[in-house]
Amino acid sequence: MRKIRWGVLSTAKIGVAKVIPAMQRAQFGTVDAIASRDAAKGRTVASQLGIARVHESYEALLADAEIDAVYIPLPNHLHVPWTRRALEAGKHVLCEKPIALTAAEAIELVAAAARFPRQKVMEAFMYRFHPQWQKTRELVLGGAIGELRTVHAHFSYWNVDPQNIRNRADVGGGAMMDIGCYCVSFGRWLFEAEPQRVLGLVDRDPGFGTDRLASGVLDFGRGTTTFTCSTQLSPYQRATIHGTQGRIEIEIPVNAPPDQPTRLWLQRGTAIEEVTFAACDQYTLQADAFARAILDDTPVPTPLTDAVGNMRVIEAVFASAREATWVELR
Repeated sequence: MRKIRWGVLSTAKIGVAKVIPAMQRAQFGTVDAIASRDAAKGRTVASQLGIARVHESYEALLADAEIDAVYIPLPNHLHVPWTRRALEAGKHVLCEKPIALTAAEAIELVAAAARFPRQKVMEAFMYRFHPQWQKTRELVLGGAIGELRTVHAHFSYWNVDPQNIRNRADVGGGAMMDIGCYCVSFGRWLFEAEPQRVLGLVDRDPGFGTDRLASGVLDFGRGTTTFTCSTQLSPYQRATIHGTQGRIEIEIPVNAPPDQPTRLWLQRGTAIEEVTFAACDQYTLQADAFARAILDDTPVPTPLTDAVGNMRVIEAVFASAREATWVELR
């Protein structure tokens, strides 16, 4: 069985702590190289994770003929530039979310990727591959809760470190880009549609300039998504999906633990059923799904056009907050 040979651009924490170890457990891929502009750190991480080759520049990794695909966990403002360079180097690309800083940038990436039709590009919304979300989508689309009417999500944590990239406006930090993007994605994925209009409220940190608290309403015409995300609230996450005949509540919708079971609750009438899922790593599942698209030459599960739609909504949330009015997206 052929496997995809992965290279990783940077020793970012998300990659080292979560994604790379998960990719190393995947069925259809191996992690063969990593690149770091800090040579010593690159060697240390490679030794720690058992990665065979270390490149001292991103360019060198992209020139490595023994790499098929790259995973990009770089800061947000570097996602599009390095995705484009990876495509030009003949690599497939799995890039962390948000893959772009603006809808216009995402549209430009779609056009750039179209020049390389044999290469796969995907934004890494790993939650969609977890069985709890696969089951949720199956239940919703199958009518288990009647007609879908509203999705509500909350995602927050506490981080006031001025050196953390999530608190740096110049590199695409802030709550909406880091975690609000999930909240927006939930509703769009379950409604299988784009919202007609968006309302947003945003509070910015006076020092960082980033959005530290953001809430939004997405109007799909036949239902809504409402959410709150924050980088300066007590840590919590939950997603609830309501229909005309029932509801689904997901206990840990985004950071599902890879080593513990997860659960959701399905309520119809007064009866509540708890559905439990065996421990699994959604990053491993994501890596295998992307690898299968490469090996079978089939479309990736999440096309780049989805990234464009998500960025349009995020921009609309900010525009609505500035203008204190609904923003039409039709």
